[in-house]
Amino acid sequence: MRSYLLKRIPSALLVLLLASVAVFLILRLLPGDPATTLAGPDATPAAVAAIRAHLGLDRPLPAQYGSWLHALATGDLGPSYAIGGQVSDLIGNGLGATLELTAGALVLVVLLGFTAGVLGATARSRTVQALVRVFTTGALAVPPFVTGVVLVLVLAVGLGLLPAGGYQPFAQAPDLAVQYLAMPALCLALPSAAVLGRYLRDGLERTLAEDHVRTATALGVPRRRILWRHALPNALPPVVTVLGMQVGQLLGGAVLVEAIFAWPGLGQLAQQGVLRRDYPVVQDLLLLLVAVFVAVQLLTDLVYAWLDPRIRWE
Repeated sequence: MRSYLLKRIPSALLVLLLASVAVFLILRLLPGDPATTLAGPDATPAAVAAIRAHLGLDRPLPAQYGSWLHALATGDLGPSYAIGGQVSDLIGNGLGATLELTAGALVLVVLLGFTAGVLGATARSRTVQALVRVFTTGALAVPPFVTGVVLVLVLAVGLGLLPAGGYQPFAQAPDLAVQYLAMPALCLALPSAAVLGRYLRDGLERTLAEDHVRTATALGVPRRRILWRHALPNALPPVVTVLGMQVGQLLGGAVLVEAIFAWPGLGQLAQQGVLRRDYPVVQDLLLLLVAVFVAVQLLTDLVYAWLDPRIRWE
């Protein structure tokens, strides 16, 4: 396992390097001038030039990129000129809220996805199978912003069961934090749970149709034991890969969900940074999201290799 990890780390670092170049160049290619935005509509050309020099935007692009990498290596991300405050503080404050939302959504993805996949592959009732298909199709077809609005209207406005929006740190009041977390986590989790459920259902159906499973069934082995001891372990490796990919979808979807439920995470910070052309915030935030996604994919590969020894041998 250690040698497999050492082989995967260089490719992960290369992806991060290429992502940093792409993020840096894309932000510089966007129309408009951040210095003009920060200076305001009535600023003089001298004031705009002074702000551009202060931001380092008057330097060549390679010099700007090198300064950014040096700041990342030293941990000194500098100030946010448009939003205000240190970039590291802004990202740190929003990171905790986004991690809570993503973790809650991931738990729901696993619970709903595994339930839908197992029931879809093993249930003998046509009604249950039809309900599973309706769930997976509907969760994929309805976009999160529609799901979020419906949840707010039904659970918050209509029934008054949950707060319509806001945030409560989990460490301060866990019971209240769960109430604030329930709707945004469910809204974020539904599409990924549907994808996971479909992959698991297909994997279980293929595994249950193999010869060794039919032989075990003919020998009188209980169906539950066949499912949990034989079919499910064989169907898990590709499902783990899909689950790792869905973590990236959760991080990307958090931007929209946080806006719907007034969740003060990295999504709202990214929205403010883009609208105000705050280069330091946006480029550091985008690279952080890429780094998290790369780390999750690396962890997924390790779990896949642990479940399938053939990967380690290769």
